[in-house]
Amino acid sequence: MGKRVSSLVNYANKVDQRLLQLELTYSALQGDNDSLKVKVADLEGRSRHQNLRIVGLPEGIEGPRPSMFFSQLFVEILGSEILTLPPELDRALRSLAPKPAPGGNSRPVILRFHRIQIKDLVIHEARRRGELTYKVHRIRFYDDYSPDMLKLRAKFKSSMAELYKQGYKPALIYPARLRISLPNGDKTLQSS
Repeated sequence: MGKRVSSLVNYANKVDQRLLQLELTYSALQGDNDSLKVKVADLEGRSRHQNLRIVGLPEGIEGPRPSMFFSQLFVEILGSEILTLPPELDRALRSLAPKPAPGGNSRPVILRFHRIQIKDLVIHEARRRGELTYKVHRIRFYDDYSPDMLKLRAKFKSSMAELYKQGYKPALIYPARLRISLPNGDKTLQSS
């Protein structure tokens, strides 16, 4: 009987050691996984940094050569004084959402600029002008953010609306930081 009890105690000690080792391994893997998630989110954000979303153009308006169409569209909308040459686009496509029924809202267009400086110029000029139209269609330009980044940025939506109502000029800085310009300097808040 004594041998049996001692063998059970030995077995329990071995199981306890294995469990402790598994917990240590789990903690290390969890840390690695969290680190990799941050890296993947950063890489996805960087890969989208040269992208621009256009909302409001009807389906099929771009024809068979969308990159050429949108290069010319930017010059037509923003003028040759802003863009002396049509911007070089690496890619132009509709989002992968299902094609809408006739009369429904069209899918956004996603463009990848060859040069980020031109993309930044286009976004800056579009924001400066406010409302843009092409033919009879009201169009809007947006930075192309990943779904995770949009969730982070959405946390500030109500705060920004309230700050605008109170006369402040808040700005949302990449990735998801709220900057408020105050008379005694800027204040920056990070999302949690």
